[in-house]
Amino acid sequence: MRYPRFLLVGLTFASTLLAREVQPLPPGVPADYVGHLAPEPKGLLLKTGDRYAICGDSITEQKMYSRVLEAYLAAARPDLQVECRQYGWSGETAAGFFGRMKNDVLRFRPTIASTCYGMNDFRYVPFEKSIGEDYRKSQTKVVQAFKAAGARVVLGSSGTIHSVPPWVKSARGTWETLNLALLQFRNIDIEVAESEQVTFADVYWPMLAKGFETRAKYGDSFKLEGGDGVHPGWAGHVMMAAAYLKALGLDGNLGAVEVDLAARTAQGSAGQRVVPGQGGALTLISDRLPCVFEAGDVAKDSTIAAGLALADFHQRFNRLTLTVKGAQAAQVKVTWGGQSKVFDRAALEAGVNLAAEFPQGPLKPAFDKIWKAVGEKQAFETRQIKTLFRSPEAKKDMEAVVKSSELEHAKLVAALKAAYAPTETTLAIEEVR
Repeated sequence: MRYPRFLLVGLTFASTLLAREVQPLPPGVPADYVGHLAPEPKGLLLKTGDRYAICGDSITEQKMYSRVLEAYLAAARPDLQVECRQYGWSGETAAGFFGRMKNDVLRFRPTIASTCYGMNDFRYVPFEKSIGEDYRKSQTKVVQAFKAAGARVVLGSSGTIHSVPPWVKSARGTWETLNLALLQFRNIDIEVAESEQVTFADVYWPMLAKGFETRAKYGDSFKLEGGDGVHPGWAGHVMMAAAYLKALGLDGNLGAVEVDLAARTAQGSAGQRVVPGQGGALTLISDRLPCVFEAGDVAKDSTIAAGLALADFHQRFNRLTLTVKGAQAAQVKVTWGGQSKVFDRAALEAGVNLAAEFPQGPLKPAFDKIWKAVGEKQAFETRQIKTLFRSPEAKKDMEAVVKSSELEHAKLVAALKAAYAPTETTLAIEEVR
């Protein structure tokens, strides 16, 4: 039997929908949140010497998740020698970015780029197919432009929204219908990533799950999406950074230290070196530095500490593992720098994460230098593209402005490189009798 062509097309489309797996719903999330199953990363995407362009709208211009990303790469994976630039632009859409990417981004020859669009693209209205298709076309053009320039791409979704923004006069609907619209834009991102064979970073779904979880736990005063419901505070930005670190394929292993008290031996691996000391103490030389952020209240959306907890950041991306074997006592005291903590023998035999157990540990001064240098460099990058590249001087002679501003940028890059150094700390292990 022969069927009309339109019916065959409809049947094919329906079978495609049925064949696609959906994202499992987290506890508390309503059933109308139907998302495509996000593809998993396929190993480390970064290559040694990469030039990484971090692109997006005002959320990227906040220079928060981008700062976490760059500081992490500089401290925890200096072996990769990745150079980052952030290109956030307030109010931008994917179409707007496509219009400026040649002048602002591609001239610096990135080898890898991540994007975070969708928040402005959906126009703050319930989902409309025509708007979604415009977004699909723009995202596809951005990806293809990066690929044509020889850059690998991480196509990120937007995050979630928590209120209808009053500064957008044409906004309509409720925050729930707007969130559902952003979910459709996330699904489009997955489809574009699949069709263009690039990597997808799922910012939306983890924020959706944790948004419902934190509102149930702390009430509506905890806004993962930030005080205005659109621009996240530190908690949301750490979750965003985690989404990109996952997409980039970083396994979070910053090295290990293995101590055998019975055999009186100690050795380090994968970025951690051990030098025996006097009185049983060891000198630990860390080539890979864990991120040591400021302390904060995990119940407040404005803190990095809240984001670390929600993203399970230490376990997923910030593991410096200490294993101690050969202890006779039931408990063992570990002193790292000037801080001490007592562990059960079984826990140390299985391995503990020093970065998580000592969240304000002795490597904090070393990380603070990197954190500061990244902040200063990214601040200039915003000024470079938004002010210097749009100045009267640039209109007369863009290449001269690029050249002069790059001299300033090179100083900040050098300062960041100088901020990193392999760092020595003291590690002492003793049985508690």
